[in-house]
Amino acid sequence: MKKLILLLCLPLFLFGAQPKFLMPDEAFIPTAKLNEKMQIEATVGTGKDIYLYADSIKFKIKDGSGISVKDFTGPKSVDHDGEIVYLDSPTFTINLQKNADVTGIKTAEFQLSYQGCSEQGLCYELYTKAFKFDIDSSKLPLSLSASTKPTEDKNVKSDSKTELSTTDSIAESIKSGNVLVVLLTFFGFGLLLSLTPCVFPMIPIISGVIMSQGEGITTKRAFMLSVVYVLAMAVAYTIAGVLAGLFGSNLQAALQTPWVIYSFSGVFVALALSMFGFYELKLPDSLVAKVSATSKHGGYIGVAIMGFLSALIVGPCVAAPLAGALVYIGQTGDAMLGGGALFFMSIGMGLPLIAVGVSAGKFMPRPGAWMNMVSAIFGVMMLGVAIWMLERIVDNSITMLLYSMLGIGFATYLNSFDKEESHTFSKSMAVIIFIYSVALFIGVLGGSTSMTKPLEFLKPQAGSFSATSDREHLKFTKVTSIEQLNVVLAKNKGKKILLDFTAEWCAVCKELDEITFADKKVKAKMGEFVLVKADVTENNKAQKDLSKKYGVFGPPVIMFFDEDSKLLKAKTIVGFIGPDEFLTHLSGI
Repeated sequence: MKKLILLLCLPLFLFGAQPKFLMPDEAFIPTAKLNEKMQIEATVGTGKDIYLYADSIKFKIKDGSGISVKDFTGPKSVDHDGEIVYLDSPTFTINLQKNADVTGIKTAEFQLSYQGCSEQGLCYELYTKAFKFDIDSSKLPLSLSASTKPTEDKNVKSDSKTELSTTDSIAESIKSGNVLVVLLTFFGFGLLLSLTPCVFPMIPIISGVIMSQGEGITTKRAFMLSVVYVLAMAVAYTIAGVLAGLFGSNLQAALQTPWVIYSFSGVFVALALSMFGFYELKLPDSLVAKVSATSKHGGYIGVAIMGFLSALIVGPCVAAPLAGALVYIGQTGDAMLGGGALFFMSIGMGLPLIAVGVSAGKFMPRPGAWMNMVSAIFGVMMLGVAIWMLERIVDNSITMLLYSMLGIGFATYLNSFDKEESHTFSKSMAVIIFIYSVALFIGVLGGSTSMTKPLEFLKPQAGSFSATSDREHLKFTKVTSIEQLNVVLAKNKGKKILLDFTAEWCAVCKELDEITFADKKVKAKMGEFVLVKADVTENNKAQKDLSKKYGVFGPPVIMFFDEDSKLLKAKTIVGFIGPDEFLTHLSGI
């Protein structure tokens, strides 16, 4: 990779069309020495017209010596075209500390990381230079705690030296915790995440998968199929998470392209039609039928494929535990422990799904009208999941229309207006579904896009002023690149800034908009901030660079900048947050 950038620029060098760029060894000359106080004095010498990114300067003592970096001092960084950088070969003094059991002289490897650019426009990759020193530990202070962190660069503001964001706290706990404790903790995180809306769409999927196996399924087989589904889901989540952590990629975006969404929605429509009795579909994916035998074990392959795909396409909601594991993997490269944490988290998320799958098999109805009704209900749920997926890539009015058609059709199937129908409860439910579905249809015709308030457009004009004022109160500036964000930051010096990473295919982002950001008290408080949305829908290079710069593995992530445009890293929010909790969070900024 070091040579790749230079090779790409080679034609320019040969033909003299551009200024000559410095080789990496000429652009950066890192040095480090140990002084008598057992401090490391590190300098990154820079060539002509070379500057260093302030947030790329990192100091680390490689594990094993019992010695670590306590804090450091250095020159003041400056604003350079919207970037916080160091100029003119900065020198840093790094203070060290030791664990309680360290004595005598220890050989330690000091690692200095740096990255920078040339004024001519060439940006170099991140480099790490290692130096070995024999350190007299008797001159070092004791470490106060295992979790003590080096002083951060002054351009990344924290309310206190030890305050971390939830994500960073989880990453730190993985580094310093016992392996078994870490795995059990993430299993607990998974159980908590199973109660969030991220997992809800998988409930009709696993139920439908079990139902599609036929009348003769036993409780034992339903259990085994559910376990296979959850294990496949956990494996997919783990693989995707490890790759995202190692390469800093967006965990969600890769499989959120329109053709993937359309294809997977089609699978659910096909499965739903089989529930309605149009044809018999033994496996959830027709393509799986070609590779699966018709033996009694054939269904496991299809269920495993469905679980694997469900985790990648339906399930990936970025939450603090997931992001913490990804940060840990990215910082340490330890895919084993990080991947293990993700696997145990996925198993925790999947336990309720196993219970649902077993229930679907245990209460499999006998042949007859009752079985037809249950099959129809699961078929409607499958169609609902298909429409829910389409929400990510189609206009809201289209999804409202599809939901209204689904509701009207289901209500008709339940004989909502049949006078001979004697079951009062089912008839009442059918009438309610029908009325709501008609309201959705009228809302579409009236231009409404709200599933919860489809008839809001019918309010008298006198009330519309308040609604309009609320909408204007939450006016976001959209950015899709680092350059655009830097312009906004520079333009709004002296103001607090809220940055919301979002995407059109992010279901949780829509929940934030419709539930948390729509709260009147939250709106009023958010009026104190300049509101910016970082749109990463397309996941192109500019958007990937923007996400990578701020350590975002996928939306939603909410960040805050103070009046000096300094990132308040400890205040970062990952995943969904409710109105009351968010209001409290905003009050502390």
